Amino acid sequence: MKQPNILLFITDQHRADHLGCYGNAQVKTPHIDALAARGTRYDRFYVANPVCMANRASLMTGRMPSGHGVYSNGTPLSIHSRTFVQRLLEEGYHTALIGKSHLQTITGREAAWKPDPARYQYDERGQPVEAQSPNRRGQQYLNEDPRSWAEPGFSTETPYYGFEKVTMVTGHGDEAGGDYEQWLKAQPGDWNMRRGEPNAIPVPGIVTPQAWRTQLPEALYPSAYIGGETVDYLQAHTVKGTDRPFFVQCSFPDPHHPFTPPGRYWDMYDPDEIALPSGFGRGDTHLDNYLHEAFEQGRAQRSTQMPYAVNEREVREAIALTYGMIALIDDQIGVVMAELERLGLVEDTLVIFTSDHGDYMGDRGLMLKGPLHLHGLVRVPFIWADPRNRQARVSQELGQTIDISASIMDHARVSPYYGIQGRVLEKDPEVDALLIEDSRQRVNLGFDRFQGLRTLITKTHRLTIGEPDAGNELYDLIADPDERHNLWQDPARMEMRAALLDALVRKMIAMQDPVPLAPFYA
Repeated sequence: MKQPNILLFITDQHRADHLGCYGNAQVKTPHIDALAARGTRYDRFYVANPVCMANRASLMTGRMPSGHGVYSNGTPLSIHSRTFVQRLLEEGYHTALIGKSHLQTITGREAAWKPDPARYQYDERGQPVEAQSPNRRGQQYLNEDPRSWAEPGFSTETPYYGFEKVTMVTGHGDEAGGDYEQWLKAQPGDWNMRRGEPNAIPVPGIVTPQAWRTQLPEALYPSAYIGGETVDYLQAHTVKGTDRPFFVQCSFPDPHHPFTPPGRYWDMYDPDEIALPSGFGRGDTHLDNYLHEAFEQGRAQRSTQMPYAVNEREVREAIALTYGMIALIDDQIGVVMAELERLGLVEDTLVIFTSDHGDYMGDRGLMLKGPLHLHGLVRVPFIWADPRNRQARVSQELGQTIDISASIMDHARVSPYYGIQGRVLEKDPEVDALLIEDSRQRVNLGFDRFQGLRTLITKTHRLTIGEPDAGNELYDLIADPDERHNLWQDPARMEMRAALLDALVRKMIAMQDPVPLAPFYA
């Protein structure tokens, strides 16, 4: 039997409930909805870690952060890590990444925290000597670094974690870089110098942070570029007439902030008509209190990647602009799917849609992401459209980012490497709980030391342990889907809490990394 083509669409910082097929009546996503209408939409799909690099590394490897070692943004995935894309390449697939990768640094800035040199060893280059060698430094880890792309003629070194062709897009919004920036510089009109907040079109009345109306026309915006490059790849693959199947990862850096939808997508949604999230309000965790107090006292930092508090008007505007960015992505997915149809590839191509993580987007009056595992952050969309089974269905099976690689390899009839921790969805035995790992390597947000969280998700509850200061939480997801009432200290829930804590410990043991294998008996 011929191996299937595989097309994986990924968005960035995209909540599950910001799609029409997930019940959102305001945002219009007909092309993504069409995938759900001919496939399986997973209603209970979660991240392995709620930040970008860590969860993308889990997608690529099928392993938890404790296995692949990427816990936080800034730590690259080891070039020695096995990925499912590498296995597809080894088994005859053409493999291509078009768009965002974020398996390596996209800022080029050194980490703000380093261990105390008075206590720990440093080498002759002034770098801390770590417990593992080699460490994750050197030119091989700078493929997404802006400093690398500033060099004339630079391109991503391939194969890149298994991708034999890479069209790299780094950054977010209208400030994206990589191959996109090189392409933009070649377009007539000097558009590369006309983007970013300093060059924004003035729009009186917009007050939400990190929002500006870009000068870029729709056709030159990063999402359109990614859609066009994906179409070009599909056409080139068809022209070659090769018998080898393809795996294409079409990865959009939106709807991540800054909020910069171009052209008609800027005012496609009226903030006055946007409904406040049902979870809008204020919680009582350390993070809730710190961010709201900073906002109320006028000392909030709201122009960084860190979470911040917002008022009602600001969250309505942010959601409206986010919907605009999602609408543009949906249109580009429509363009790609139309070309897939025109080329006669639809019946041979598995199409998948997901995102790397979500966003608070107004839940508890917060924006972006941080050490608070609200469902808007940890639950993501996942759609599996298999041409062999076009029956629309909604699955309540608990699924997770690490399951994507295992499921793809099984579909492609490719044996996995030992140490993969994900399950083959709809085939392997179901699980009754999922583990989310989150170990921070930054001291910020009012904390004075690193914070670690472990979350257990069941079909009825969320339990989170935050150590040392992030706080503990327990929510009944059936009675309290907006996670407003923390039951951790509820005397009537002590037995339930103990049972979930026991399940969390057992899940952490079950997800312990099984590699490296012992090469000898003793």
